[in-house]
Amino acid sequence: MLLGCIGDDLTGSSDLANTLVKGGMRVTQYCGLPQSPANQDVEAGVVALKTRSIPAVEAVRQSLAALDWLVAQGCRQFFFKYCSTFDSTPDGNIGPVAEALLARLNAPLAIVCPAFPGTGRTIYQGHLFVGDRLLNESGMQNHPLTPMTDPDIRRFLQLQSAARVGHVAYGDVVHGSQPIATALAREAANGARLIVVDALADADLYAIGRAAADQVLVTGGSGIALGLPENFRRAGLLNGEAVTFSGVDGPGIVLAGSCSTATRGQVALYRQNHPAFEIAPEAVMSGALTTATVLEFLHRNWTENPLVFSSAEPQSVRNAQDRYGIQPLANAIEDLFAELAAALVQAGMRRIVSAGGETSGAVIRGIGCEALRIGPEIDPGVPALRVEGLPLAIALKSGNFGSEDFFEKALRMLATSAGPTE
Repeated sequence: MLLGCIGDDLTGSSDLANTLVKGGMRVTQYCGLPQSPANQDVEAGVVALKTRSIPAVEAVRQSLAALDWLVAQGCRQFFFKYCSTFDSTPDGNIGPVAEALLARLNAPLAIVCPAFPGTGRTIYQGHLFVGDRLLNESGMQNHPLTPMTDPDIRRFLQLQSAARVGHVAYGDVVHGSQPIATALAREAANGARLIVVDALADADLYAIGRAAADQVLVTGGSGIALGLPENFRRAGLLNGEAVTFSGVDGPGIVLAGSCSTATRGQVALYRQNHPAFEIAPEAVMSGALTTATVLEFLHRNWTENPLVFSSAEPQSVRNAQDRYGIQPLANAIEDLFAELAAALVQAGMRRIVSAGGETSGAVIRGIGCEALRIGPEIDPGVPALRVEGLPLAIALKSGNFGSEDFFEKALRMLATSAGPTE
């Protein structure tokens, strides 16, 4: 294994794996800490954790365990993947995990670059934009677990970090990899260890990737990984063989738990033509709604590609959180989705589209899969996935990703043979 990656959620990890596959690497995504060595043909391993919104101490512990496993696989470089909207809180977990990885690897610095221009995430003068809006005006300020109210990544990261935060501005980035490398060295010489790097276009990310060829640790969204495979190819280390993927025929379903603006729009469009069941927080918390109730509805609509969703408006989410507590409510809904996924696979469901990082983590937990084969891209940042050991194809979509018709598109792709990925 050449590149060892640690993701802080399932959907972001599959997004990263998708980027690396498109770059020509043979990739396996592991659902949680692997219990056995990787296959010899794996060039990039992505250990997908669920550490984005748990206590920082536990996030650090799990991330270091994943790092130790990746070191044991012989990795030459390491990547810490978090969301392109920098989902976190002033207490963590991005800063604490990045610092812990730096310390374990005895690395002098790490790039911090959540930019993903393909989905509208760019960084200019250290500020994160979503499209033409600053992060705190994009809808992310309403996130139920990690509300992002400050677009200045330097300032927000410094709240989480004991290490000094530096910055490589676009004036350096636009001139290419050598000026970027020089600027990184300058910031490190001034005492910075976590260095935010501006990026406005994919060309910037390729240049940053080349500048990072000799860096032990890189952190960011999946976009920054665009330039990493070429470093290994230039060194003659990649196999170069095409990766194949086959979909699975059979019943399909959409499970949506994200409350993002994008997912709510996707839910609204999809339910116009498909049976839909809404998960009401009050019903879950009172015990009036159970997995059996949802399954009864689904079995009546088994061949119609039904939708189960809990993607409420932000104010409704806040009201429910105020009444029941943020974490108890989140745990209850995630447990329901996990139980539902397990029951669906047992009953013969063959295609699952999951929307939302927390929901996708629950779905994977319910299915009990250990590894995923990465297939072709459905929409930017979202690949088709095949569960190893099961006749099951899935898509794990970050809440803000995907076109409005993503659910229909994903179910079609999961049902067909796509051949070699590009």
